Amino acid sequence: MVKRTGPTNPYLRQLIDSLKKKSLELKSPIWKDVAEKLSKSTRQRIEVNLSDIERNVVDGETIIVPGVVLASGNLTKKVNVAAWRFSTAAKEKIKNANGKIMTFDELMKENPKGSNVRIIS
Repeated sequence: MVKRTGPTNPYLRQLIDSLKKKSLELKSPIWKDVAEKLSKSTRQRIEVNLSDIERNVVDGETIIVPGVVLASGNLTKKVNVAAWRFSTAAKEKIKNANGKIMTFDELMKENPKGSNVRIIS
């Protein structure tokens, strides 16, 4: 029996590969860190609630969640959030707080070096 390793979702595998390549190209370790966190098994994948973001982020900051953003809690700060996935309610709450929802690809295009970006896990 062959044991599966890594994520089976083809888009997630492609994203992990592109993050690793970007990290090598630009000598930017943040993309490698995100790729490693996304490569973990489903049970170890990160889930972050809006209350965690509210508590740990400064207004106007850009953050990366290498996992899922869930809607538990309220968000009053205007933050840019890049994540693998968002719950529908979390998207609404981020938009209501005048925040910006981004994919990793959008964030890499906007900020290739990943400077002034923080990983929340």
